[in-house]
Amino acid sequence: MYKLLGTDKKEYGPVSADQIQAWIAQGRANSHTQVQAIGSTEWKPLADFPEFAAALQKPADTTVSPATPSGAQPTGAPSKTSGLAVTSLVLGILGVLTCGLTSLVGLVLGIVALVRINKSQGQLRGQGLAMAGTIISAVFLLLVPFSAAMLLPALSKAKQKAMGISCMNNVKQLNLGLIMYSSDNKDQFPAGDVWCDALRPYLGGSTKAFICPLGASGQRCHYALNGRLAGSSMKEIQAPAQTVLVFEIDGGWNVSGGRERLPASPRHTGAYVVGFVDGHVEMVRPARLPQLRWEP
Repeated sequence: MYKLLGTDKKEYGPVSADQIQAWIAQGRANSHTQVQAIGSTEWKPLADFPEFAAALQKPADTTVSPATPSGAQPTGAPSKTSGLAVTSLVLGILGVLTCGLTSLVGLVLGIVALVRINKSQGQLRGQGLAMAGTIISAVFLLLVPFSAAMLLPALSKAKQKAMGISCMNNVKQLNLGLIMYSSDNKDQFPAGDVWCDALRPYLGGSTKAFICPLGASGQRCHYALNGRLAGSSMKEIQAPAQTVLVFEIDGGWNVSGGRERLPASPRHTGAYVVGFVDGHVEMVRPARLPQLRWEP
């Protein structure tokens, strides 16, 4: 039995003479390989052992390199870059575009790559890439909560603004429908207890314009007609640009009335959506309500 000293300065064995002869034939051991017979303390070149002389004279199957453990890749074989390390780095960088979603995978792959590289005995390289991928991925994952904390208020504000615009568009349609109705009915607005039904033909039969996106669910309509103008003539209105025609309410169908019908709390960032007789629509703050005209 013998021990061999590999190019990595590690001892392998004990192994049998047959195993050494097989390594010689494979080109994994040569005449310069240091060998120690079991029971001896002296390391000698393989060429100094007569029992291997015949095997050393035969041409090797591959390029000669010192012995490595049975089943392992020859120590002198070129190492390759870990694909996991590269993937980890790429996914970590992509975290910029994916709000950190790919960074989670990049972190896991980076750790796995580091473990495999350390266990490969030099056959895998790319430790720097794996570490970079792991660190970058971890940084983006840590930044996700901070980014979300800054982004969510902006998204909420944008959503509120979009809902307000949608409500204003509804009131514009109702204003236009009421103006068209009055034009077809001797300049008179519909009665307060039928105005929603009277307006539907002027909205193409649809009821979407009656629904505020932030209004209470289950209500057919979230708007009311100014009761002071119900059944009255447009010619009687002295200041169309200041006189309320349609305004927001909590809910109800064919509802008319005055300022008392407004919701207790404005639905749209502290303001009410109000339509005026001349057709324009505004977001009105509670402090400005006393300035609005409700009388013809």
